[in-house]
Amino acid sequence: MDKNLALSEAFKSLLREEKFSSQSEIVSALQELGFEHINQSKVSRMLSKFGAVRTRNTKMEMVYQLPPELGVPTTSSPLKHLVIDIDHNDMLVVIRTTPGGAQIIAMLLDTIGKSEGILGTIAGDDTIFVTPTRKVSIKTLLNNIATLFDTKSE
Repeated sequence: MDKNLALSEAFKSLLREEKFSSQSEIVSALQELGFEHINQSKVSRMLSKFGAVRTRNTKMEMVYQLPPELGVPTTSSPLKHLVIDIDHNDMLVVIRTTPGGAQIIAMLLDTIGKSEGILGTIAGDDTIFVTPTRKVSIKTLLNNIATLFDTKSE
């Protein structure tokens, strides 16, 4: 097995354990598995590459986790269950998610992008701001997002 593939598999396997709360803990675990030349910046790039996010595990600890499916999520995946509330004002749509869910939902919205009237998103831990493209009203954007996640818009 190629060295990079072995590293990727070991990395994903560690994240599935849902017990690593810092990048330095992941570095140490990978070094213990024989990847001596691994460092925090490589782990940071791998977290980004695989779409890992910090979220709460079943013990309510903040840990790094992989998304349910590797690759770009779709609205038919269970990710739509992360969305708790969708609201708006005259400028933005605000989406509330379960803790740790905002970044993965924002990534999904960014991939859908302008075709649904989304100019861009800003995500925190459990809140996403979505701004419409120039030619889309806030009400249209709200309805498009609500339709994506099978929720009722106000």
